[in-house]
Amino acid sequence: MAEYDYDLGVIGGGAAGLTIAAGAGQLGVKVLLIEKEDKLGGDCLHYGCVPSKTLIRTARVRHLMGRAGDFGLPEVDLVPVDYTKVAKRIKEVIEIIQVHDSVERFNSLGAEVRFGEARFIDAHTISLNGGKVSARSWVIATGSSPSAPPIQGLDEVPYLTNVDVFSLQELPESMVVLGGGPIAVEMAQSFQRLGSKVTVIQRSNQILSREDEDMARYVMEGMQEDGVRFILGSKVNEVRKADGGVEVFLESGGENITVSASQLLVAMGRRTNTAGMGLDEIGVQLERGAVVVDDRMRTSVPDIYAAGDVTGKYLFTHAAGYEGGIVVSNAVFRLPRKADYTWLPWCTYTDPELAGVGMNEKAAQKAGINYKTVVEEFSSSDRALAEGEGRGRIKLILNEKGKPIGCQIAAVHAGELLSEWVAAVNGKVGLATLAGAIHPYPTMSEMNKKVAGKLLGEKLFSDRVRRILKLLFSYRG
Repeated sequence: MAEYDYDLGVIGGGAAGLTIAAGAGQLGVKVLLIEKEDKLGGDCLHYGCVPSKTLIRTARVRHLMGRAGDFGLPEVDLVPVDYTKVAKRIKEVIEIIQVHDSVERFNSLGAEVRFGEARFIDAHTISLNGGKVSARSWVIATGSSPSAPPIQGLDEVPYLTNVDVFSLQELPESMVVLGGGPIAVEMAQSFQRLGSKVTVIQRSNQILSREDEDMARYVMEGMQEDGVRFILGSKVNEVRKADGGVEVFLESGGENITVSASQLLVAMGRRTNTAGMGLDEIGVQLERGAVVVDDRMRTSVPDIYAAGDVTGKYLFTHAAGYEGGIVVSNAVFRLPRKADYTWLPWCTYTDPELAGVGMNEKAAQKAGINYKTVVEEFSSSDRALAEGEGRGRIKLILNEKGKPIGCQIAAVHAGELLSEWVAAVNGKVGLATLAGAIHPYPTMSEMNKKVAGKLLGEKLFSDRVRRILKLLFSYRG
């Protein structure tokens, strides 16, 4: 058997790479973890999940302060935001979590950490910082980065992406956001609530275009109430630098429109981080820059795996962590465990949030599945009304046999509420069991029980059941 420097080499210190390195290291595998940046944590910690959710929370608190009168409290005069303090809080939260993703911690778990850019020489060897390193197996977990669309003039103007938007030291007076996906709408609402004047420009006629239109509408209406302006069904023709910021020239509804702002945020997609790694040279199959893997996270080259955003599949931190576990099963335990994304949940952290698991209506229609929906509005939730959060709905998607194939929730804390459905569908818990379970009153989670029981209620409180009961017990009603 050939001798290698390490049993397992992991390239990329984000969610997938950290999961694999920690798991393998604790199992007694000799692991090398390589990260090209000077800190571990990846996009999620430094430019994604952590700073964005910190900013969203700050913006929501200010929004609630402005709603004091809605709760019978004295009106609050909202003074302008000192954004340096907001930026300071974001940095502090990152630094707290950084301890968990520190070199010292991963060393203690049995993984060696090195920093630098890795390039494959052959299937088992890479070049790193002027030297060569070998491993029996390698994992590519280099993540993704924001991509810039081919818009005339864009490369000649300063613009923000998720990489630098959180390091701003001054609140933009105004902002144009290109894109209508999760990152775009989360940032648009947050900066609007902090005091910027925000315009969202979206190519399609709907924000969050992968979501069902009725669910995405709740998000858009909430953002419009905050003051966000939307220009949908648009085509951006050109971007120019202007005094005090940028100008965006576009077409929408047959009209030519010009939008000016002090800052431009581009959130129109991601690209995988595979350039310069020598993957083509060693035969790793790529598709539009993404590493192609099978359901065991294996690439086209034996003993090389890939996980996380770099595969171009599901660009979620929790998906990357899940895939990391699949790699550990296959590469370390040598067990043929396969990835299954049937019940992969997701959440967009706007206000209201929009979360889902399984299929939505668009996915069911695309798959040619006959389905029915069961819907409940949060305006019927006592807790939601008490908290002034009555906007939203929960929608259950059922197949012909009445089995849940998906659930979507548009509401405050939708991501938390969805967890009950994540557990239910993974545990094959029936609707009758969920509907019969006792939920504390008053809580938002009662809506899960309510929508689960709605279909059962239609069957139970039917003319047929009434006739049977009348026949059996001589009821006179």
